[in-house]
Amino acid sequence: MTEMLFGTVGSPMSTPVQPGGSIGAIIRIAELGLNAFELAWVQSVRVSESTCEAIKNNALANKVALSVHAPYFINLNADDEEWPKSRKRLMDAAYYGYLAGASDIVFHPGSYFNRPPAEVLEKVIPRLKEVADELIGKGVKVNLRPETMGKSASLGTLDDIYAMHQIIENVLPAVDFAHLHARRGDGSLNTYNEWAVLLENYLKVMGAEYSNKFHIHLSGIEYTHKGEKKHLPISESDLNVKELFRALKKFQITGRIMCESPILEEDALLLKSIWQELPD
Repeated sequence: MTEMLFGTVGSPMSTPVQPGGSIGAIIRIAELGLNAFELAWVQSVRVSESTCEAIKNNALANKVALSVHAPYFINLNADDEEWPKSRKRLMDAAYYGYLAGASDIVFHPGSYFNRPPAEVLEKVIPRLKEVADELIGKGVKVNLRPETMGKSASLGTLDDIYAMHQIIENVLPAVDFAHLHARRGDGSLNTYNEWAVLLENYLKVMGAEYSNKFHIHLSGIEYTHKGEKKHLPISESDLNVKELFRALKKFQITGRIMCESPILEEDALLLKSIWQELPD
């Protein structure tokens, strides 16, 4: 079975000041025994092509797989005036991420703005397809990964992303299991059986060949009846990580598990240890 990679979204807290930045973060990831890193370009994409080359070379040397978290200010459902700004943020994240050696570009897909999901998808899928087509035309080979979101008002259910994938092959889900648990706001989607049903459906819709291409975000989570409130350390949350991991192993899911906990590398290492302790 292919290995599951573990890492952090953003620089580990223990990254030294020197060399610091993304280079220092990649070195620290490798020192910790982790093997994946998500460049957190969540405010903006401000990086030169030469810096991207240095990031790529450093990641290759340290055997660390790279992804990018694109800026938060992307909304596929933005109005016509705002959409070009969102589009540029996503394009820049993908272009410079690819130059830096990232294979996957994670982004928040936006808001429904109180419109029915089916109506919103009719608007956003053509927009996303234009982005994907332009990137392919530029030779930028990345997976675009809309993230499953933790609030019911947000575009970003698995069904939303399945619909995008059916039209755009290189659009794949970034599955945040904490968000999926929090989104319902009632404590459900937190047992082995519930995760098993979700994963069985995922593989049915996406295809069994995608079982080793999972890109997972994970943290503890605080939520209300409206969904996600904030991320928590794993130990302070009701998320049943062991049952989730049991289900992932049952369906032979592999790929990457990226930690977004407030105690980044501490919980990334905890997640890795839980994974390794469970039987295959």
